[in-house]
This record gives sequence, structure tokens and C-alpha cells, in this order.
Amino acid sequence: MIVALIVACEVGFWVLPVLGLTARHLLRWRRTGTALLLCVPLLDLVLFVAGAVDLRNGAEPGWEHGLAALYIGFTAGYGHRTVRRLDAHAAHRLAGGPRPRKPPRHGLARARHEGGLWLRTVLASCVALALLQAAILYVGDASVTGPLRAWQGTTLRIAAIHGLIALSYLLFPKKAQAGPARPDEERTPAGR
Repeated sequence: MIVALIVACEVGFWVLPVLGLTARHLLRWRRTGTALLLCVPLLDLVLFVAGAVDLRNGAEPGWEHGLAALYIGFTAGYGHRTVRRLDAHAAHRLAGGPRPRKPPRHGLARARHEGGLWLRTVLASCVALALLQAAILYVGDASVTGPLRAWQGTTLRIAAIHGLIALSYLLFPKKAQAGPARPDEERTPAGR
């Protein structure tokens, strides 16, 4: 049941924004579009409640419960940013809005950008870890919570690996190629 619900929530995570952005920018129904976009976090609430009910009904904690916690964490860390970027692209494509800015590609600006993404991953990891720990405490039987503890380790590894990648942009910044700057890149002060 949980696996099907995770798949349904993932599909809903993309269908609701498409419907919301279409209503907002193509049909010019701003309130309807905003209401549809605000329904996206409700998917996580449904997934969380279903996981808790599944565990309460005696289901043995498994990989699917860990994946659900990681999914909810991802939405907490990246959901708003993802929807905001989709909204900017939809405004550009469907309503003649300005072209969305691309992330910086070089130097300290790129390192700052990657550091911000890593902080989102840390937030996502903290949410997932808290949900996994709550599930472990809720079940209370250490002999069956192994899969949840394994997901905690996976969550920490994801945050650590992303942190190393973000740090590499600071320690080994990519240099801009000589020549005229592309107009879609962010401009940074000289020397950075």
C-alpha cells in the first residue's frame, strides 16, 4: 500500500503543479492556480498519515517507510524551490514573463549557490531523520526497526556526499572562459 501511495504522491507532485501553473498562467485563473499549488504539501501529509496508520495496524517497518520519510524530507527541503522555479518557467513560456535566471556557473557565486542547495539537503535530511526516529520510537521494537535505522544512515550519507560536492565548488572553483559573457548568466563583481 505504501509503495503505491509513494508513486501516487510522486505523480501528484508533478500533476498538481502542471494543473496549477496552467490555470495560473494560461487560463489566467490566479486563485485556482494558487489553490492547486498549495495542495502539493497536502500530498506529504497524506503520505505521512498513511505511513503512521500502516505502522499502527501492525505492518513491519520496511524500506517503503524509509523511502516515504525521505520523500517527505525532499519535499520539505526542495518542494517550494521546485514549484517556484516551475512557476518562473511557466510565466516565461505561457504568459510572456521574463526568462528565469540560470544559476551562476563559475567562481564564488557558484560555490554560494551549491552551498545553498546543500543547506536544503541538510533540511531535507533533518526532516527525514526526525520522521524515521519518530517511526522507530512509535514501533518500539528494536528487532524490527533495522530498515528504518538503515535509512537513517542513507540519509546521513546523502547529506555528507552532497556537502563534499558543494565544498569542492569552493575549494576548486571553475574559472570562466575568456570571451564575452553570456547574457543569461548572473554577473559577479570583478575578481570573484
